[in-house]
Amino acid sequence: MLEYLTNDLLWWHWVVFGIFLITSEIFIGTFFMLGLGVAAMIVGVSDNLFSLSLEIKLILWITLSLISIFLWFKYLKDSSVESSGQSNYSLTTLGTVEEAIQANDRGKVKFDTPVLGNTVWHATSKEDIAEGSRIKIVEVKGQLIVVAAL
Repeated sequence: MLEYLTNDLLWWHWVVFGIFLITSEIFIGTFFMLGLGVAAMIVGVSDNLFSLSLEIKLILWITLSLISIFLWFKYLKDSSVESSGQSNYSLTTLGTVEEAIQANDRGKVKFDTPVLGNTVWHATSKEDIAEGSRIKIVEVKGQLIVVAAL
């Protein structure tokens, strides 16, 4: 098998493999396969120009693929995807009490930025918090948010 690959794997096979990887990106939609496909096409062009051995082709493709993966995660990946939708809160999110909260009871708070897709929530606290007080999130327990005064 290795002898077959060494003798019969031509430069255009790498280009076709690269096109296949780039085309598969259409169905995946992450732009991850794009770097692998471009790396394969670069190996194909390099093989056409310099007549490389199979080992060099594989090392070149793996190296270029790892570089593209590194660049993808370092510079190109959209970080807003991780902080959108239903998970765009952090424990540093601040808000204001709209309905006073009695200790271990519920009240209503309005956050400065959406928490789990909404800005107004029923919340509870271990202490009394007056209406208009600034609060921060202590914990999220399902549909109930535990807050504390600042």
